[in-house]
Amino acid sequence: MIKRYGDYFDRKTIVITGAASGMGRETALLFGGQGANVVCADVDEEQGRRTAARIAEAGGVADFVKTDVTRRADVRRLAEQAVAKHGGVDFLFNSAGSALRRSKFLDIDDELLDRAIDLNFKGVFYATQEILPHMLRKKFGVIVNVSSMSVKRGGPGATIHYAAAKGAVTTLTLGVAREFAREGIRCLSISPGPFDTNFQAASDTTPELAQKFLADVPMNRLGRPSEIAELVLFMCSNVCEFMTADTVYVNGGGGYR
Repeated sequence: MIKRYGDYFDRKTIVITGAASGMGRETALLFGGQGANVVCADVDEEQGRRTAARIAEAGGVADFVKTDVTRRADVRRLAEQAVAKHGGVDFLFNSAGSALRRSKFLDIDDELLDRAIDLNFKGVFYATQEILPHMLRKKFGVIVNVSSMSVKRGGPGATIHYAAAKGAVTTLTLGVAREFAREGIRCLSISPGPFDTNFQAASDTTPELAQKFLADVPMNRLGRPSEIAELVLFMCSNVCEFMTADTVYVNGGGGYR
């Protein structure tokens, strides 16, 4: 694999939640190929270990820590193990998230609301709060969170619970970035539109709704997880050190209707 930024990522450590699939997995593979130590975290142990194994087979350094990001104790253990193994954490990619299931607003019950907030917001909050102190000790760190294009649209008729939780992620990103900007910490978020991941199937997206999403994309295709991975790599690199607090929309020109 060609190194994008020379030896910048050599021996630096990234923690990635949601590393068993989709954007998290592609980002883990890319960072592993760039010389970083990759700590893969996911509730899916089989696929998470497979991600770590693929990195190791390609000559990289990777560990897997089974982690339920909705449980603070799990996330704290993840941070502690990453620091114990690698001496610190340089980058955090909060990729774990899901709409869980689609629902009209008046049909959203307490269980769905709580699960959406726990996974999509609290998971990001816990990981950031547990890993940030280790970054502050070195006066260096980059945190990248996955928000959503749905924040601009609100998710009417299907994912208001998800859009609201992701809106909180965007606000969290802004707040953390501004509070710790003078401490060597950068914090950014990515707001994807429709992507070719298992997210759609996991949230019971019908073929009709999937076609509607695609019709709204001027590029006339879904995004690829590898495209998010490349963006995360850029955000964590040393070529955009003045970039923080913002969200970057990645949507093929769509998502505004």
